Order: sequence, then C-alpha cells, then structure tokens
Amino acid sequence: MQDFDAALRLLLQASAPETMRAITGATIRKWLNVELPPDGTLRADLLGETADGTLVHLELQTQNDPEMAWRMAQYAFGIYRIYQRFPRQFCLYVGRAPMEMPAELRGPGFHLQYTLVDIRDLDSEKLLQSAEIGDNLIAILTTLRDQGSAIRRIMSRVGGLTGARGEAVQLLLRLAVLRRLDEAVEEEREKMPIIIDISESAVLGPPYRRGLAEGEAVGERKLLRRLIVKRFGAMPAGAEERLNAMSIAELEQIGERVLDATTIEELLP
Repeated sequence: MQDFDAALRLLLQASAPETMRAITGATIRKWLNVELPPDGTLRADLLGETADGTLVHLELQTQNDPEMAWRMAQYAFGIYRIYQRFPRQFCLYVGRAPMEMPAELRGPGFHLQYTLVDIRDLDSEKLLQSAEIGDNLIAILTTLRDQGSAIRRIMSRVGGLTGARGEAVQLLLRLAVLRRLDEAVEEEREKMPIIIDISESAVLGPPYRRGLAEGEAVGERKLLRRLIVKRFGAMPAGAEERLNAMSIAELEQIGERVLDATTIEELLP
C-alpha cells in the first residue's frame, strides 16, 4: 500500500484543504519534519502546524491495527521531544473492512486519546464541490451515493486541468483501487476527448507537442510550488528561479523527493 500512502499524503499536503478541515477541524499553515527521535526510524505520515501554533498529527491506515493506540503514543512522545508540545492526533482509516481500532491507551496515571476518522463518513458532496483537485480525487474513497456520476464529475475536473492531467489520473487510479473502482475510472478515462490527429501531424504536431509540454511544465511547477510552500514556508528567490529553469523530468524528480526532504535547501541544493 506504499503507492497509496504516497498518493494520499501528496494530495492532503498539496491540494485537499477541505478534506483536512473535515478530518481535523483545522487549516494547516505549514508542514513539518516527520522523522522522529531518537534515531529517526519512527516516521509520522503527516505533521502540520496551524496559524495559532497547534500541532496536528495525522496517520493513514488501510487496515485495522489493534496496537494503533500504542503507535500513536510513540508518535506523540516523539513529536513532543522535538517541539516540546503534544500534537492533536488523528488516524484516518481508509480500509475496506469496518473500522475497529482502539482510540485510547490507558494505564495507572496515564491516558492517551486520539481521534479515529473513517474516510467513508466524510461528506462526499463537499469534496466533489471543492475547488481543489485533491479534495475531488479523495472523494473516491468516501461513501458515494452515485458512483458513476461521481467518477464522471471527478474526471471532468481532471479534464479541465491546465496541466498535470496524467498525474491526476494516476493518483485517482491508485486511490480507486481501495474501493475496487479502478476499472470504472479507467473506463471513464478512455471516454475523455484526446486530440490525436494534431499531435501526429507532421506540420502541426511539433508546435502542438511543445505547447503541451510547456503547459504540463507550468502545471507541475504550480503544484510543486504550492506543496513546497505548505511544506517549508515561503520560497526564497533563488528557489523560485531554480524551479522556473527546470525541465519536466527535473520537476518530476523534485516531486518524488518533496515529501522526504527535511529542508528546502536539501530539496533544491
């Protein structure tokens, strides 16, 4: 499920504010380091900070884990060691089986409690109506009243993107597998209008492909810029110039590393 985890983490960080608010009741101002002490082997899925300084920790689960409360306690103490603050903790369950996990850990003089959220309980219509593509894609994991109609609406939003349509489709397919809707998404994708004659034309093909590549680069840069700002804060001028000078291939490489980098200098040396 690593591909799914990476896809959902990317969407939640970059373009799914309505989903994050529905889960946590908060708006994340910036994303923080997720490698926790003492040796850095404990890694939280998502750790963010709100405008008032509240830490928000979110774990993603595709299966029920009877030791989830113990794991959340480890994350809580690891985060406290770094930031000297305990976070508000949430676990987002996206599995197929009914959610069955303990939401607290009790002992003599000790009590830890976190919030369990089944993604199927989120309001699918709010996510489908959101102006952010991440919310639209994540809606595929909720309880959809009309799956066919919802998939068509999501694919319509994907088709309206100015760039990164292929990436959005791939992210949607990764999520759809969890609801066994990947075949339905693929069928809808095949119905999307795709211009072939122009791209294969000896006269019009080259400029068309150049324009397509430029549009894709613009979309990639826009997505990366938003993710970097959410992850590290305002971009320095030098970083902005580096992004603008990068090719599609270079942008894709940066995109693969953005969730793992701990500083913007590490991401854009």
